Amino acid sequence: MGAVRDARRAREDTSMLKRILPAILLTALLGGTAAAQSWPSKPIRVVIPFSAGSAVDLIGRTLFEQVDKQLGSTSIIEPRVGAGGTIAATAVAKSAPDGYTLYLASSAHTLTALTYKNLQFDAGKDFAPVTTVATLANVLVASPNKGYKTIQDLVAAAKAKPGTLNYASVGPATASHMNAERFRLSAGFQAQHVPFKGSPEALTEVMTGRVDFYFVPLLPALPLIRDNRVVPLAIGGLKRIPQLPNIPTTIEAGYPNSDYMFWFGVLFPAKTPPEIVDRMSQEIQKALAVSAVRERLAKLGTEPWATGPTDFAALISKELKENAEIIKAAGIKTN
Repeated sequence: MGAVRDARRAREDTSMLKRILPAILLTALLGGTAAAQSWPSKPIRVVIPFSAGSAVDLIGRTLFEQVDKQLGSTSIIEPRVGAGGTIAATAVAKSAPDGYTLYLASSAHTLTALTYKNLQFDAGKDFAPVTTVATLANVLVASPNKGYKTIQDLVAAAKAKPGTLNYASVGPATASHMNAERFRLSAGFQAQHVPFKGSPEALTEVMTGRVDFYFVPLLPALPLIRDNRVVPLAIGGLKRIPQLPNIPTTIEAGYPNSDYMFWFGVLFPAKTPPEIVDRMSQEIQKALAVSAVRERLAKLGTEPWATGPTDFAALISKELKENAEIIKAAGIKTN
């Protein structure tokens, strides 16, 4: 008899669950929709991985000033500096997924995830990609005293004396390091990596000729190029840039898979309501179409580039795979 009662009770419980489950799901759906409709109702934290005055800070202020106008919101730029951006990423990954904390990341997001140990987040799973925002061109520069007229001259010099050339970066597994490694591996030569704390120090050593070459962001390099204190040999991205229209990309110069895309993009914590993710993506893309925003970004040496959530997620997945291969091939050690 006990077995019969247990079976009857199980059937009753199952029947009741079937009756109330649609109501539970509908309540959850309406709750999420209502939250999205009332969003934003308080300030939005824009967490950035580098200090005030950095490229990501200036991009964030330019972009979210316009987004705030569109949404009637208030955005607060919050630098969380240190550990290659992983402190900022951890703070966002652990934040409530309510649409009020986001991460304005750079392409370092797909590098530090592979080069730092014991991280408290997964770069692919713990974030909801919103959209890319902009790209920043890297320029391959050398001292005029080296006598390189083309990128082919640099490669020829490197192959003539294997392992004697060196190159600058602003640290292991940074954009400047990865751009140089992708180029070096494609061209097939050996060179010594010399990391610096920042672009000013690295450029100084390039100008003196103590360092042979450097993939540097356009903004700090452009004045030195115009003064002929460094020579531009190639663009590290996928296409030429308007500021240096006669300088080819490394791919155009004959070195496949040598490009590196230095991007900036916005991510929410995982499980942020899709309605909020889509709304923010739309507002950012709208802001990037405003001429004043585009002009200010151009002055920073960046180019607006919006992909939307799906394409941004695909980019992150692709880069995590490709960067892992480059890090292994280049022998870059993890921290």
